[in-house]
Amino acid sequence: MKTHHERISILGLGAMGRALAGALLDSGREVTVWNRIAGKADELVARGAREASSVAGAIGAGDLAVVCLLDDASVRETLAPALRELAGGTLVNLTSGSARQARELAGWLGGHGVRFLAGGIMAVPPTVGTDGAFILYSGARDLFDRLAPVLAPIGRSHWVGEDPGFAALYDMAALSGMYGMGAGADHAVALVHAEGGDVETFRREVLQPWMEQMLPITVAGADGRETVPDEFNPAMQATGLENILSASGEAGVPTDLAGHLNASLWRMRRAVAAR
Repeated sequence: MKTHHERISILGLGAMGRALAGALLDSGREVTVWNRIAGKADELVARGAREASSVAGAIGAGDLAVVCLLDDASVRETLAPALRELAGGTLVNLTSGSARQARELAGWLGGHGVRFLAGGIMAVPPTVGTDGAFILYSGARDLFDRLAPVLAPIGRSHWVGEDPGFAALYDMAALSGMYGMGAGADHAVALVHAEGGDVETFRREVLQPWMEQMLPITVAGADGRETVPDEFNPAMQATGLENILSASGEAGVPTDLAGHLNASLWRMRRAVAAR
């Protein structure tokens, strides 16, 4: 016998939305899907999903609506025509955004009688539904406790607080750490390349094993209060950082990691424009 909330509607079938729907289908959930552009649901329908022709139809077919779209604006645009169908229901938003946006969305939906749980996906599409995926949730604890078993097939569930903005906050903060690490790797490779070093050997035999070894220490030592524990030997670290800046200057490599972040953003936007 099916229990409450096993009928799930997925709104948005980008790569992540398709992965979420697929994992739920694999677990035996009854899944209805909707996407603004036709053709994205064919493979899921072949696996047993139902495709709705409208947002209202998708919401009406499920006990729980899960939204995974591009951004906050697309979420509001998608949900606005279907607020009547959502009233008295439950919605989980897994769209990336800011803490402020999540709080405002919670207020907007709450004003229309919708129970809301905010989420942040700590996974890439191929890892959804595996042990490597985990999902951050924030909002009412009783709602999380009720929905966590239903959403368990997509990834391990972590509740991070009553504040609906906390899932987005932790998501953005974790992504900042990831992109910052990537910017550091870009800087490292640029430094070796600028001096004529063997980039592939450096990447494979030096940078990757070194970063893997240092990652736990780096995370443990992160402190927003800008304090440095004595065991990290601040004097040695300061000298090391000065040496990195000097070596970068000698090689003509920019020392501002924000420059690498902006370069990464430029590459991503260029890739989007090329589609």
